[in-house]
Amino acid sequence: MDSEVGVLRTVVLHRPGPELERLTPRNADRLLFDGIPWVERAQLEHDAFAELLRTEGVRVLLLGDVLRESLAAAPAARETGIADAVDERVLGRELAGAVRAELAALDDDALADALVGGRTFAELAVTGHSLVRAMAGAHDFAVDPLPNLMFTRDSSVRVGPRVVASSMGMPARRREAPLVALAQRHHPELGVVAPTAPRDPSAVEGGDVLLLAPGVLAIGVGERTSPAGAESFARAMFADGLAHTVLAVPIAQRRATMHLDTVATMVDVDTMVIYPGVLEGLEAWTVRPDGPEHLHITGPEPFRPAAARAMGIDVLRAVDTGLESVAAEREQWDDGNNTLALAPGRVVAYERNTTTNARLAAAGIEVLEIAGFELGSGRGGPRCLSCPWERGPLG
Repeated sequence: MDSEVGVLRTVVLHRPGPELERLTPRNADRLLFDGIPWVERAQLEHDAFAELLRTEGVRVLLLGDVLRESLAAAPAARETGIADAVDERVLGRELAGAVRAELAALDDDALADALVGGRTFAELAVTGHSLVRAMAGAHDFAVDPLPNLMFTRDSSVRVGPRVVASSMGMPARRREAPLVALAQRHHPELGVVAPTAPRDPSAVEGGDVLLLAPGVLAIGVGERTSPAGAESFARAMFADGLAHTVLAVPIAQRRATMHLDTVATMVDVDTMVIYPGVLEGLEAWTVRPDGPEHLHITGPEPFRPAAARAMGIDVLRAVDTGLESVAAEREQWDDGNNTLALAPGRVVAYERNTTTNARLAAAGIEVLEIAGFELGSGRGGPRCLSCPWERGPLG
């Protein structure tokens, strides 16, 4: 898979579940949600999204099913999942051991639910002389839930014949990437896709990675991906022959622009939709390999000319969301720039972003609309909600 817009054939989604029911006004901010979603409505919206993709001929794999199949297939997957979920630094050695033992006694379905949905102290049978246990509230988490897991784009990235596990930048999400990597690695089908060589643990998230063209990637550097993470990712791409050019793109380090794909996504082979607030100011550092160990770095320069040159095209066309700043800002916040391409010039977008969708249609881009009133409460659109696993080649 070497582009953002080749015909989408297989995608991995995660249907939101009980992990969203863990959100309260007290913990929502820590768990990176701006509101408390209506879970049943979020599930209906997600089901409609998945059904649209199936209707378009896309094979949809659900991460919950992948995880359960992997746990059933490999005892090592169970052991690793439990070890990653239980933090001795939080629980202490003795209590952590008791929690691990209780999780190990669960069947595969229940364990999958616990690894994703978390466990409160009230839901565990563990007792004993533990200051942590004595001081914890009944509804405090012994195992944290993963409510952001539905944004499957962030935790792993397919590039060519490889899959790259992310290194999540925010504490609330750091367990997601290892859990997804575990589910992929032990799955009968997904496990045949080789991972890249090990990288350092610097933060890099999939929402910051855009496959602009075969061999050309852009990586946003901001709230979730560090400069070291972008460099580490670039080195892995060069070492495995998956890219010849990586563009490191600084973005504002704030909630509204947490990832590069919150301000720009590809909608055709030579076109992107982009938030006008960054259209002229977006810059890039161009990174290329310089021998087996070194990098050649130039810049910064305006992003679009740098990207077009790397992609081998005259102009990278930009469809912006209009000059009216209030509407543009509102729709950027509501993921108007976060589209999922089904094919060149054909994308899925949230229906609420009427201005953005109209401008895309006027530019010749076909827009398939879905509801996102509850799905968007964690700040993610159709691209965030999907991890493309297989696309057709371009040309």
